[in-house]
Amino acid sequence: MTEEQNQLGTALRRWRDRLAPADVGLPAMGRRRAAGLRREELAALAGLSVDYLVRLEQGRASRPSEQVAAALARALHLEVSERDHLYRLAHLPLPGSGRISTHIPPSVQRLLAALTEQALGVFAADWTLITCTGLWAALFGEPAQPPADQRNLVRETFLPELVSGRLPRSERGREALEAALVADLRTAQGTFPDDPRLRGLIQECTARSPRFAQLWSQGVAGALGHDRKTVTHPSVGDITLDCDILTVPGSDLRIVAYTAAAGTPSAEQLDFLRVTATRAPLRETGRPVP
Repeated sequence: MTEEQNQLGTALRRWRDRLAPADVGLPAMGRRRAAGLRREELAALAGLSVDYLVRLEQGRASRPSEQVAAALARALHLEVSERDHLYRLAHLPLPGSGRISTHIPPSVQRLLAALTEQALGVFAADWTLITCTGLWAALFGEPAQPPADQRNLVRETFLPELVSGRLPRSERGREALEAALVADLRTAQGTFPDDPRLRGLIQECTARSPRFAQLWSQGVAGALGHDRKTVTHPSVGDITLDCDILTVPGSDLRIVAYTAAAGTPSAEQLDFLRVTATRAPLRETGRPVP
């Protein structure tokens, strides 16, 4: 198959070749025939099987889903224009300007790659988890990956039957946290009134959670802020951490960071978990738990 006949595969290979392991937080171990990422590395970053990535690059698969295309765009550190080109080559509609984005800009990707030993989770404006670090997964648990649109903090807060990871407890109390989360979601609705995923999330939680329905009917808008939370971990017991939510100018992403002051018991507990955490960089799995 010629490059002209396999434009998607050719673009994926070129984008993969231009990324060095250090760009994504990987050590450059072993001899390499090329400077770029190996297929196995890109597949792991995007949460895909190596076989499927091979078929995409060889042109034996040419119509990835929107979820796969979005994951590849993030893993390859594509700029917005490059992401749109990927979508066109995959015969997918371009992400709408009025829709909640899951795209992480390359500059933010590099920042996150340099902080892989921290407990970080990256969320979209509707609190869907996009990616997380190994320490985050070690702290909150990494069960079998649910569908991408189910890895959502709001669902796990108000629909407890969906919880399979470790949800932290706020020092402000559960009711205050629930109210703040719903107020934050109300703000997101004001920014993205026509987003179908957000609309479906609100409808589902309203129908299935009386507590969510009560809070939503109050119409309060706001934003989540700094908090202190305690996680009960099976290996280290209760660990109390500062939780901060960082925003990216020009983006609706939320970077949630859990930290502890140096020299404290909580810092020692984090150090223990850091040793056990997978040394992989950002991953497409994890649980939504800020």
